[in-house]
Amino acid sequence: MGTSRLNASASDSWVSPTHQSRLRNLIDSQARLTLWFDRLFPDEFQVDGNRHFLEDLVPGYLQPGSLVYDVGGGKNPVVSRRIKADLGLSIVGLDIDNAELAAAPPGLYDQTVCADIVTYPGHGDADLVICQALLEHVRDTDRAISAISSILKPGGRALIFVPSRNAAYARLNLILPEAIKRRILYSVFPEMRKDHGFRAYYDRCTPSSFDRLAGRHGLTRESRRLYFTSGYFRFCLPLHAMWRVWLLLFRRLAGPEAAETFAVVLRKER
Repeated sequence: MGTSRLNASASDSWVSPTHQSRLRNLIDSQARLTLWFDRLFPDEFQVDGNRHFLEDLVPGYLQPGSLVYDVGGGKNPVVSRRIKADLGLSIVGLDIDNAELAAAPPGLYDQTVCADIVTYPGHGDADLVICQALLEHVRDTDRAISAISSILKPGGRALIFVPSRNAAYARLNLILPEAIKRRILYSVFPEMRKDHGFRAYYDRCTPSSFDRLAGRHGLTRESRRLYFTSGYFRFCLPLHAMWRVWLLLFRRLAGPEAAETFAVVLRKER
């Protein structure tokens, strides 16, 4: 959301099929070694933020009969058909890409809205807004948070998961040209061709910035979860090890601002 999906083609890879197979075997072996290496670090450095958000945080806020907005979910809604039916939820899918909304599993969205969250005028009717890994892709996070606030009814909550601007991969993402970035990403992680490729801006995507933005738009942070792991450097054990040691030091120096990703629960006061 916020930009059009980037097209991936065969030209995105610069190695032959044979070399791709060898590269994949090497990457897989490196990934196994990095998982072993990670056991040396504290438990908080091993929690997968995206998985925790989807499997632990979101389910705790789904109440029977609620009106839920899935902002930026597109073809991959956060709430499953079974959970929706069990709780009698009404779900509105809001995404900038109508094709993405149309590709969602039938029946999961009761209503779809094709709009940019940055400019969307909400109706103050939602019990819950879920926004997973979207806001790093918008140019103006302040306006996006304002729109999310406008969607919520008083007492409603927003559950937001965001990759942090301070993460090493985010800094590289901001520096590297898009074409080079795609070539590297799709060669190392070919499975990402399906659901990745949106340009990222990471505008004010840090824990402290989100606190300020929330307060500016009538939202109070009820809780926050910080995550200190990601998989972008698992293709190379030495690089992964250097990043891990840096992250441990960064955590001591910067506290919450060192998080790779974070999730916040925001409550609308009025």
